[in-house]
Formats: sequence, C-alpha cells, structure tokens
Amino acid sequence: MARGKKQNPFAARKRQKRANGAPERPDRRAEPYKEIERDNAAFIKYYHLQNICADEEEWTQFLASIRENLPTTFRVTGFKDEAKALLNIIKTQLFTEYVRAVAELHELPPEQVERPLCLPWYPNGMAYQLHLTRKDIRRSEPLFRLHNFLIVETTAGSISRQEAVSMIPPLVLDVQPTDKVLDMCAAPGSKTAQLIEALHASPEQHKIPPGFVLANDVDNNRCYMLVHQAKRLNSPCLLVTNHDSSFFPNLLQTDEATNSKSILKFDKILCDVPCSGDGTLRKNPDIWMKWNLAQAYNLHGVQYRIVRRGAEMLAVGGRLVYSTCSLNPIENEAVLQRIIKDSEGALELVDASHLVPGLKYKPGMTDWKLATKEVDAIYTSFDQVPEQLHTIIRPTMFPLPAAEMSQIGIEKCMRVLPHLQDSGGFFVAVIEKRRPLNFEKNDLEDLLKKAEQLEKPAQSEAQLDESGKPVEEEKSVPWGPQRKRRRLHGYKEDPYVFFGEDDADYESIRQFYQLNETLNKRCLLTRCQTERKKNIYYCSDPIRDLVINNENNIKIINTGVKTFVRCENRHTVHPYRLAQEGLQTSNAFIGSSRRIQVEREDLILLLNCTDPTKPPSTLELKPETQQRCKELGVGSCILKYVDEAFTLFIVGWRGTSSLRAYVDRDETIHILRLLGADLSKFEVNKYEKAKEAAAAAAAAAAAAGDAAEQKNDETEEVMESSEKE
Repeated sequence: MARGKKQNPFAARKRQKRANGAPERPDRRAEPYKEIERDNAAFIKYYHLQNICADEEEWTQFLASIRENLPTTFRVTGFKDEAKALLNIIKTQLFTEYVRAVAELHELPPEQVERPLCLPWYPNGMAYQLHLTRKDIRRSEPLFRLHNFLIVETTAGSISRQEAVSMIPPLVLDVQPTDKVLDMCAAPGSKTAQLIEALHASPEQHKIPPGFVLANDVDNNRCYMLVHQAKRLNSPCLLVTNHDSSFFPNLLQTDEATNSKSILKFDKILCDVPCSGDGTLRKNPDIWMKWNLAQAYNLHGVQYRIVRRGAEMLAVGGRLVYSTCSLNPIENEAVLQRIIKDSEGALELVDASHLVPGLKYKPGMTDWKLATKEVDAIYTSFDQVPEQLHTIIRPTMFPLPAAEMSQIGIEKCMRVLPHLQDSGGFFVAVIEKRRPLNFEKNDLEDLLKKAEQLEKPAQSEAQLDESGKPVEEEKSVPWGPQRKRRRLHGYKEDPYVFFGEDDADYESIRQFYQLNETLNKRCLLTRCQTERKKNIYYCSDPIRDLVINNENNIKIINTGVKTFVRCENRHTVHPYRLAQEGLQTSNAFIGSSRRIQVEREDLILLLNCTDPTKPPSTLELKPETQQRCKELGVGSCILKYVDEAFTLFIVGWRGTSSLRAYVDRDETIHILRLLGADLSKFEVNKYEKAKEAAAAAAAAAAAAGDAAEQKNDETEEVMESSEKE
C-alpha cells in the first residue's frame, strides 16, 4: 500500500473475515425485491401509550392510514403571471387525461374514478392531491402523459411537487414582500421555494421585493440541491449559506439612513429542524425497520439549540415557525415548552389556524410519557429514570407541571395525523417575540473589529515574541469559528465580484439595452476576477449588502440570478446576450429598442424550431413581425406576446435574416402548452421507446444468430469437401 494512503476499514474487515474462514453472505441480488413489512412493535406500543388518538376506533384508522402509500401532491407557482392560465389547463385538459388514464389503469368506467382533490386550506386553490402514488405515476404506461407534465412543469418552475403537509409551515409563517426571512435548515428546498413565492406575491407593487430569503443548511452537498430547487424561481432576493444552524453567526447590515452597521434581526424565521421523520412513514417505509426512541432522544438537544438560536436572531414583533415531520412529543412539545420557559415571557405561542382554513389537525399534547429504547420500561418523571440512562433521558424532556403547562399554551400547536386528511404526519408551532431575550448575544463591536482587521493590508514583516521567534497567527476561515463541533467539508466557492462605479462592460450593456437609471449597477456581479466576464448576475440591494458585510463571516454558496451572458458573434456589435433566467428581473429595466412584439402563430413557429443551426427566416413570419424585425439590429432581444389572460416575455436572437427563441426545452413545452399548441412533437412515451429498443436488440441478436449459423454451414461445407478430396 502506498505511503500515507488510508486503508478502507470495511474492506479490511471483509478480508479478515474471509481469512478467518467465516461464511460469506449469500448474494441476494438476483432474488425478487421483498416488500417492506410495515410494522414495528416498539413504534405501535409507544404511540398507543401517548394517546395521540381520541379512542381505539381512531387509533385503528391511524394505523391503517400510516401503512398505506402517500398520494402525490403538487402546487402551482402562484406569483407568475401565467399561473391562472396554467391552472385552467390543469383543471380541464390534464384532469380529463388523468381520469381517462386512471380508468384504463384500474379497468374502471370513467365515472367511478375519484377526481383530484383541491387542498381546501391552500390559498387560491393552487394545490392538488392526486389519488396516485409516486410509484403509480412512474411505472404505469397509461399515466405517461401525466408523468411528463409533472416533470416538465416542475423543471420550468411552474409547479412544485411537494408533500401536502410540508406546505403548511411557510403558509403560517405569513411572509410579506418586505420581510427579512431566514430558513435555518432549508435543504432540499421545497419550503424555501414557497418562501420565495410569498416574497414575490405583489409584483405590481414591487418590481424587486425589498425583503429577502436567506436559506441555510449545514450539509454542503444538500446546499447545492437547495440551489437547484430555488433557482427554478429565478429570484434575485435569495442567498444560500452553509453553516451549522445551532451556532449561526450574527450578521452585519448597513442602515441606509445613517450608513452605520448593526446586527441583522430577521422578521420571519423558519426552523424546520432535523427529526426522526416518523411522520413520513407513508413516503419512506424503510423507517419502519429503523425506528427507535434513541433517535428522538439524540435529536432533542440539537432541535432545542436550533430554535434557541433562531429566537435570538428574531426581531421583536417577528414570527418563528418550528416544525418537524415527526409525531414524537420529545421532538415537538418538549422542545417548545423548554424554549418558552427559558425565554421568561419574551416568546409566546400563537394560534395561526386562520392562515390554513379547512386544515384538520389536533392540538398540542400537554401530557406524555418517556420510555427505554425498546419501550419495555415507561417513565412519567425523571425520578423514575435509572442512573445509567441520565445522559440519554433528560429532565427537560418530561412535561411541565399542569399549572406551568397551562400558561405556555401548548395546545396552540398543530399536530397533523395521516388519517385526518389522507396525508403524512407533521407538527407545526408558531412563536412570536414580545421583547429581547435575556440570553441574546450582541457582539457588534467584535464583528466590526473583525471586519476592520480583514480590510487592513497584510503586514509584510512577521511579528516576533520575546525570544525572537515568529508568533503564529490564529487561523481564520470565512465561515467563522465552529468550536470543533463539526467540520464543514465542500468545495471552495468562487468570489463574488460586484461592479464598480466605472465598469466598462456596464456602460456598453447600458447603451445597447437602454437600461434605465432605476437599475443599481453595483448589484451586478460576476464569479470571476478576470476582466473578461463570462456570466453577469444580478442580486437585490439587501442581498448585496449582506454579501459585502458578511462574506468573511459565513460560507456563501450561491446568490444572484443570471442576467447577461457573453455570446460573441461576428455579426453583432454587442458581446452580451440576455439570459432567460434573469429576464423576470431585468425586463423592468430594459428600454424599447431591443423589444419586438410577436403574434401567436409566429411564437409557435419560433418555439417549434429545435435546431439552433437552422432558425426560422424572418420571411416565414407575419408581415407585421417582419417589419418590426427590420427595425431591429443583430443581437439579443425580448420577444413579447400578449394574451387575454397573460403576457409572456421571452429572450430571442435577431440574426442577419432570422429570428429565434432562446429558451430551453422544458420552458418551450410550458409556453407551447399555454398557447394551446400541438405538443405531440415533444411527447415522449418511454414505454414505447423501451419496446422499440427491445425489438431492435432482438432483431440484432437474430441477425447475429443467422450470420453465425451461415458461417457454421460454410465451415461444414469446406470440411466435407476437404474430406472428399
């Protein structure tokens, strides 16, 4: 083995067992997949003990429901202009196809098929539940059009596939466009996307929302998943960071009026904390095999530290939502009673049921019991816990006395059980801050001092101690001290380089696109330090302020929406084209010289051109469009289409004698669907493709067999002739 190379302990253990003559595990890869047994004696005993259901009849319903697969749910992205038009297509065309396909799948008459359910508690009827599982949709040929629709529209950012109960926390957080929002445990990003939607809910009032969403996660890899999810919404008001939420650092902000620095306090905070996840048993049946109480005991402290840190960063009058996908009171009510008690009246639980009218739920529990890992010993107070379990089961996990519990108002929490409305299990609590906490940390002076030190030029001479030896400086990392609790792994991020006052590229962009003065050029940025910029991004003013003040205090993963892309062409006078991702933002700042209005038939023609090397000639367009093209020079432009129900803006490219739409495949299908165009060209039936591939493989095998047989015959003839000779 090479020097310094670490040995794989698992492979070493396997070799050792083989050397000792231990029997090898049987290879079961060829055996058929066994369905997971949806049963766990400890789980059933524990929750029956907690009386989470009113009576035995309801308990039976609960057990039956939690053993079934979870139905599929999705919601329409509400802030987009074309949302109502897409919702109308979903209600008519998609659901008609849904009924036909389900009838074919289950061999039922169409009138017996259960229609999709509009979730009554989701605003504006924008969310639906299908009576099909993910497996049904993925693996059933009659449903391939529904599957294609869900994939394409999700990628285009028009809908989001998300578990129904997962939609509740952002709704009760009640985000407004002016709010500073923190999502402490954001990955994979479905709730973050909801927060962004709420931020952009009033486009007629705010071109760019004054508020922002800071989405954080401790896992570096999951941060990139979060970026992928959130980027579908193309918001310039999003910042993604990578840090341990329980030790999230205070951030600096600049006061516009006084130009002074202060510690940032958030108006809204979402704490969707890590949990045992037993509320997701319908979606993740493998939890049946793994579930035990040790998970809840281990997570209780982490959950408390996260919500405590969130409460510290919350502004007075602000709102914090604590949520888990667990049913366990140790992870839910026990955490909340602890933080409310420790706050000494600064925090208050509030009722937010009016924000989700029609949602069926049970109130928070005021009494519960603890048990050993195997649930073979039950404890009602810490005095009953054996000494050897004192490090696992803590006094704060037990319910407070009835008199104290009644003052906390724990019944204002919402416990969503699977059988109440055919969903997953979930827990949600809403907290409001009445005054500053006694234990809040105010380290403004330290942060300012640290910022000043980073701004100072590095000293050329090394400092020496009394003996003349060089003094070792403390090592600092961009994401702050971690107290050795967790090492944050991941890639080194590219720098965030904002445009200066006299940036040469900006001046040429401004002149070509006639950018108006309301665009703050200092909010444009690149991710490289070379003069030749490739991609130019745009972020809002508050996000720029956050990045500049805190990039050395926390690890920033991503921000900004792609707005301009270098696209040099020998026929164009300007090297940057518009990016479709950023058009939602940049459209408001671009003048009239690079715009062209197109008719429905012209737009369908442009979108149906899938070969970028052969764009439609302008002569194929309507005379009105041809005339507008003549007035437009070569280069990037905005195609505008006005419908009765919506208006579309699409990035285009005006060639010397052609015009093309600059959008990807999924966005193309989405727009064609809105226009009512024929989509058969883009419909892919993976089952037909698989059959064709199998037939081609069989034909190739048969041809190979015939060739081999013919060769054998020829060989035999040669041998026979040689024997005769």
